[in-house]
Amino acid sequence: MSLLTPCLIILAILLGHFGLNVAIYNRINGVGVPRWILKKITKGLLIWTLSGPLLAVFLYDQFLVDFLWDRPVSPPPILLFYSYLCLAAWVVFGIPWFIWRPVFKLEWVTAERKVETVDVQAITANDLAMTGKCKFARCLPWNQILELSIDQIDLPVRGLPEGLNGYRIAHLSDIHLTGDIHPDFAKYAVLRAAQWQPDMMALTGDIIDRQTCVDWLVDIFSPADCRDGCFFVLGNHDTRIVDSRQTREAMSQAGWTDLGGRSMRLPLAGGIDGMLIGNEYPWYSRPQIENVPDSSFRILLSHSPDQLWWARRHHVSLMLAGHTHGGQGRLPLAGGILSPSYHGSRFASGDFYRTPTTMHVSRGLSGTHLLRLNCRPELSLITLRAHADGVENI
Repeated sequence: MSLLTPCLIILAILLGHFGLNVAIYNRINGVGVPRWILKKITKGLLIWTLSGPLLAVFLYDQFLVDFLWDRPVSPPPILLFYSYLCLAAWVVFGIPWFIWRPVFKLEWVTAERKVETVDVQAITANDLAMTGKCKFARCLPWNQILELSIDQIDLPVRGLPEGLNGYRIAHLSDIHLTGDIHPDFAKYAVLRAAQWQPDMMALTGDIIDRQTCVDWLVDIFSPADCRDGCFFVLGNHDTRIVDSRQTREAMSQAGWTDLGGRSMRLPLAGGIDGMLIGNEYPWYSRPQIENVPDSSFRILLSHSPDQLWWARRHHVSLMLAGHTHGGQGRLPLAGGILSPSYHGSRFASGDFYRTPTTMHVSRGLSGTHLLRLNCRPELSLITLRAHADGVENI
């Protein structure tokens, strides 16, 4: 065999090694593992992903030379086993990853978008980078952490009641108040959402990461005002402060309604009977509701898009989620790679439909990793449309 063949085999194994570890990273970050365990696992995965190939070269250099030059040699059992594991990852994770790329639009809703990009630092008096780490990060090439994308979305929802055609929801997610970025960044997003005069505002978790930022919440979120109310749930990062009840209390003082782990009936525009549901699973609870359809239009606020199947079982018509940050960075055609979800980057961001649920996943406003490549922070201004054009019944 020519030199090209073993080189291609080694390349396939290396790509499988990378894909296998990314797939494990995505899925382990989508479960409710305690943070201290999660940090150890993710650090170990990062070290292994980078050092594994170097370790193989160091331990099995002679075998690799013989393999490249097609000399008779018996592969070391451990190396052979892991190589087969990496090649199997192409089938187990690689094929599904390829199928669900955004370019193919499977399960996607074709929603008309009007996008406005705002350099928030340019219109804000305070320096938004409050720490040296953030000052350094914003200077990195192509980093978009302070460029807010205001997306006005006409979202087709199958089965939307006639009275809700044109209903407006401002959707925020993943605020991640860490102390690195000035609160004026999040406050600007809330003010822009309020100026749009939505019927409802929804916040789908990961509001705060550090205890000291609790004092910012009332000032940031109190400008929000809607006819049908402002509602929020918490996410996995909200577990990082001493007592998440402080976050809930501060948000309530700001005029927002805590929807975490419960459901409530709410009359919507046109006298439509609405049911709002808050799902914070697996980090907090999810509500017990009747698993039978009724006349209400069900809207679910869920931190993670992984709760889509729960939403479908409970006859949710519209689901709003975040958590995945759009992958933190997006490649052309391929979309996001890193995405903390049971489903990898399948639902990293965008608009999706699985009978009977239409789901919008926001890229969120910020994150603990101060890097966004081709993946601007997002404020979603959603107008519900009764027309089902572009919605595939899957």
